[in-house]
Amino acid sequence: MGGNGRPAHAVQSVDRALDLLEALAEADRPVGVSELATATSLPFGTAHRLLRSLVARGYARQDSDRKYAPGAVLFRLGSVAQRSMGRSARPYLARLVELSGETANLAVRDGDQVVYLAQAPSPHALRMFAEVGRHVHAHCTAVGKVLLADLSADERDGVVGRAGLPRRTDTTITRPEVLGRELERVRSGGFALDNGEEEPGVRCVAVPVGEPGAVIASLSVSGPTERMQRVDLGSLVPRMRRVADEFAAAFGACRPADAVRLSPGD
Repeated sequence: MGGNGRPAHAVQSVDRALDLLEALAEADRPVGVSELATATSLPFGTAHRLLRSLVARGYARQDSDRKYAPGAVLFRLGSVAQRSMGRSARPYLARLVELSGETANLAVRDGDQVVYLAQAPSPHALRMFAEVGRHVHAHCTAVGKVLLADLSADERDGVVGRAGLPRRTDTTITRPEVLGRELERVRSGGFALDNGEEEPGVRCVAVPVGEPGAVIASLSVSGPTERMQRVDLGSLVPRMRRVADEFAAAFGACRPADAVRLSPGD
């Protein structure tokens, strides 16, 4: 490794361009050259030249106010990456079914909602199905709570402000302060529960894929509440965490030591 924590064979111009793309993604809003240069520790001129190249290739776009945002090519690559993640998750989902006897799911954030990318069904005749490609609200699902819990307070408030907290069942959390306490429990415990909050009679437990602050997905098992209430979470959750960690390692879901993050006020 080099002195900055990067591989000694790293190509500087590629690294710098990737730093800019990561900064754009972290900002979650259009940002100017000066902000990006500061966030990536690049000279203004270097950042400007690289951004022009990224815009020309469609990896970034420039708004009318001359600020930059992720480009259309990244959205296309993101879709490809999601399909790849779904395929890669299959053996890990199968292991979760073996561990729990219930249906296993993989989900990621898609804008202000959560989308299911892959599923392995339970062997039981009575089982839960979350259709692959289905979008759900984050606040009322275990997979969504795991993903919300990894966001900063400002990012989480933004999601809640835009998507709201619609009531899905009698047990759905609909008050921001209650959701905040729930997400703190998720962060401290390392897992989330959905006790019939999205669908009556369905219970779900989910764990994060990725490191704190860089969670890329959520793995869950779900089934009828009557069966799931008999599950020993103290035994199941640590085993789910091991499966999730192995999947994260296999998929390369680790956060670089020098990852760039723009603060909401930058």
